[in-house]
Amino acid sequence: MPIRPENRNRYPSNWPEISANIRFGRADRRCECAGECGRGTHDGRCPNQHGGLAYGTGSRVILTVAHLDHIPENCDPANLRAMCQGCHLHYDEDHHRQTAAATRRAAIEAAGQTVLTAEGAR
Repeated sequence: MPIRPENRNRYPSNWPEISANIRFGRADRRCECAGECGRGTHDGRCPNQHGGLAYGTGSRVILTVAHLDHIPENCDPANLRAMCQGCHLHYDEDHHRQTAAATRRAAIEAAGQTVLTAEGAR
C-alpha cells in the first residue's frame, strides 16, 4: 500500500529496507495472512505470491507490509505482516472506515458546522 504523504514522517527512514526484509526475506515473497484479514477466502496461509496472479481475481499480486496495530511507528517484526493487497485492504477495512469518518468530522467542524452524533442527539 502506498504511504500517504501526510503519514510519510511516521515511518522510519529505513522503512524500504524493513519492508523488503519482511516481504522478500521472512515471507519469501508470499502473503503471510493466515485468515486475520477476515476475508474467509482461504484456509490457512493465503496462497498469493508477489508478482503472481491472485487467486479468484487474476490480478497481479503486489505484496505489501501491514502494521497489525495500525501504528506506522511500531516496526517491530512481530507487528508486521507481509500481505497481498487484497488481504491488506480487508485487514485495514475497519481502520479505514474509522479514519475516514474522523476526517469527515474534522472537515465539517473546520467549516464551522455542528456534527450530529448519536451521543449528541437527545
